[in-house]
Amino acid sequence: MAKYSVYVIELSKRVWTDSSKFRDANPQYNGVSECLYVGMTSLTPEQRFKKHKTGAKSKKGHKISAYFAEQYGLYLRPSLYEKLNPISTKQAAYDMEEKLAKELKKKRYAVWWN
Repeated sequence: MAKYSVYVIELSKRVWTDSSKFRDANPQYNGVSECLYVGMTSLTPEQRFKKHKTGAKSKKGHKISAYFAEQYGLYLRPSLYEKLNPISTKQAAYDMEEKLAKELKKKRYAVWWN
């Protein structure tokens, strides 16, 4: 039974001006397309987005929200990922996360993924 998903969050373009780390990771960015965060999860994309935006922590107190998604995340972009879900294994989800991020970068989006 499939239990993983990839998801895409549109980020505020402030991330581009605020973060040299984000800019350095996206030399292909054209300044016109959106800034995006790509992730994978065993939750629904909606549940995972909520955890990012609330700065969720694990039971051991470790932060589980990604900085760019937490600070700059605006909303989910289901049209960019829905057709890829569900994904049956964790490894396949990690692989799809990377593949999707690279495909979006080729389309000149600014993209961050872990």
